[in-house]
Amino acid sequence: MTITLSDQDKSTLRTAAYGAVSLMAAAGAAGKPHKIAANGSIALGSATGLIGHVLADYPKGKDLAGKSVAEIADRVLPALTAAMNLLKKQDPAEADNFRGTVLIAVETAQIHQDQPSPAAAEMARKITAALDAARVAAADNGAAVRQDRPELRKAIEAIVDSGFVGVSLRVHDERGDWAGSAGAAELGGTAKPPINGHVRIGSTTKTFTATLVLQLVAEGKIELDTSASHYLPEFGLDERITVRMLLQHTSGVFNFSGEVYDDGTVVMGIPIPYGTTGKEWVDNRLKTYRPEELVRLALSKPARFKPGSGWSYSNTNYVLARLLIEKVTGRSVAEELRRLILEPLGLSGTMVPDASPEIPAPHAHAYYRYEDAGEQKTIDITRQNPSWISAGGDMISTLQDLHTFISALLGGKLMPAPLLAEMCTPRPTGIPNMDYGLGVFVVTTDAGTVISHNGAAVGHAALMSSTPDGSKTLVAALNCVDDADLSIAAAFQNAQQRLLNEVFGGGQAAPA
Repeated sequence: MTITLSDQDKSTLRTAAYGAVSLMAAAGAAGKPHKIAANGSIALGSATGLIGHVLADYPKGKDLAGKSVAEIADRVLPALTAAMNLLKKQDPAEADNFRGTVLIAVETAQIHQDQPSPAAAEMARKITAALDAARVAAADNGAAVRQDRPELRKAIEAIVDSGFVGVSLRVHDERGDWAGSAGAAELGGTAKPPINGHVRIGSTTKTFTATLVLQLVAEGKIELDTSASHYLPEFGLDERITVRMLLQHTSGVFNFSGEVYDDGTVVMGIPIPYGTTGKEWVDNRLKTYRPEELVRLALSKPARFKPGSGWSYSNTNYVLARLLIEKVTGRSVAEELRRLILEPLGLSGTMVPDASPEIPAPHAHAYYRYEDAGEQKTIDITRQNPSWISAGGDMISTLQDLHTFISALLGGKLMPAPLLAEMCTPRPTGIPNMDYGLGVFVVTTDAGTVISHNGAAVGHAALMSSTPDGSKTLVAALNCVDDADLSIAAAFQNAQQRLLNEVFGGGQAAPA
């Protein structure tokens, strides 16, 4: 019998697996594995009742009495791997989502246990190993490629020829899914960048942050047109600055990473990788900045304009948005991201690193070129502390996650329709054919409107664009040799433009 899973079936599988694994993990912490795991088994069976054929061998509660946590894991693994095997045949991307959801459950359970028991650790190891064994290695074997797209292959090869070390691309459109990579994961290497590897997404972070704020608006915890100082009185913000202005870049607040004024005047902020402070940033690239420190530095400088009277891209706006999220919820932005976006969408490769310099494998490498005592040096800066940019651009993600996120966001799955409309309502920026909503650029192309937000970290970059309904998406990851003079900038702009032309039919490329 041929089994076809609906979208609801897939969602049910993720939910059931998450609940069952969480309960099994709790069993180890409580020291009563058979009782709690029996409940987990019943929950798994009940939740998947309509698609029980997928999990035909799920263990019955009465069979689990007296079993250890690791033994219980052995009994549930066939159900999890059966689901993985079915998903990988019908929807490889959803198989990755399912795996990510289960691993989030395992990770969350371990975080909430002060001292995870050896049995629980063994359970986590077995679940991870089983899912990895069943997983479709779409990131490396090209399984996401369902048809030949020579124009996309040619485009990414041309991007590498323009000066990038490597590029990975994922496109979803009326012709299906296409994913591929070109160039190298490392300087001098021959291995291509992983198609679904981790990448520092830079300012694409802003779309995630804005989404969180709007979700909290939907929950009644924040009001868009209320003064930001109402929520963050400790900073002495101009009371005319509203939450909307932060998300829209119309607050006028000084950019802590520096400002370039219309007359060419440069006012420095913190040391950044570009301009005269490049070497200083390199030497201190593992330094930790706290968000409050960045905000106070910005507020010590004159505002760029009266609130609401202009548009100017400022990372400070989004650090304030992060602090606002944490203030009204009492939880970290990472916790809120997990609650409202990562877990509902099954985004296993997306994270807020805060001050950690690490980036999970697999990933392409990032590089930086600078002059030291008259000598040109190129170093690997894949490990870097992103706290210097904070919520202005610190997140890590994957192409699969970015596609899932922007498609779900614009498809109306993350917030009520009126708030999504507010998010995508354009405000003029002064840039031709490119306006700004709340955490997204609204780009005018020959083929219609594109919603976009690209991002550049040092040596890494991400592109994320979609039609307004989320049905056609373009996401890309690039790695390069960066430098203080932003020598790669022209090639980056051309890369964005070429991909935008190929997928959406032309128009201005949104800046990073």
